[in-house]
Amino acid sequence: MRKFLSEFQAFISRGNVLDLAVAVIIGAAFSKIVDSLVKDIVNPILGVLVGRPDFTNLFIVLKPVEGYTGPNTYEALVKAGATVFGYGAFLTAVIQFLLLAFAVFWLIKIVMTARAKIAETAEKLLSDEKTAALEAETAKAEEKAKEKAAEAEKKAKEDAAQAAIQAAAKKSDAETVALLTEIRDLLKKTA
Repeated sequence: MRKFLSEFQAFISRGNVLDLAVAVIIGAAFSKIVDSLVKDIVNPILGVLVGRPDFTNLFIVLKPVEGYTGPNTYEALVKAGATVFGYGAFLTAVIQFLLLAFAVFWLIKIVMTARAKIAETAEKLLSDEKTAALEAETAKAEEKAKEKAAEAEKKAKEDAAQAAIQAAAKKSDAETVALLTEIRDLLKKTA
């Protein structure tokens, strides 16, 4: 029993179930708004255009009740047990459905547009952050490359100077040897 209760609690506390419950409650309230819109605003306007202010009283009596002397309205005839073809109530329900569907369509369209703009803004911000990070990394890499190039140039200059010193030393040694050889040869000749 505890396992069942814990599973039921997990099911009820899931986000989808809670979202659905909120949607049903809001839908019921929204349905009342649409009913009022149809009954109090649309039907009178359409009634003025077509000549009848209330579509619910548009009906055809298919089988009357014998001896009925009450009002000749849709509700009264249905309560009395007459068979009534109530196309006016159907037209009212269709109008209510179309208005509800239209309102839900616009609500969803507005929400989806807002979500798309939010996602676009977030993507742009993320892209800007990535671009800034990439530019920072590129600047660091360029700085390191410049430092390495400067170090390489400094080392190359130092190597060139060392080579020049060694070449000068070798040249100097060669000149010294040549001079000493010349002195020796002169000493041999004079001796």
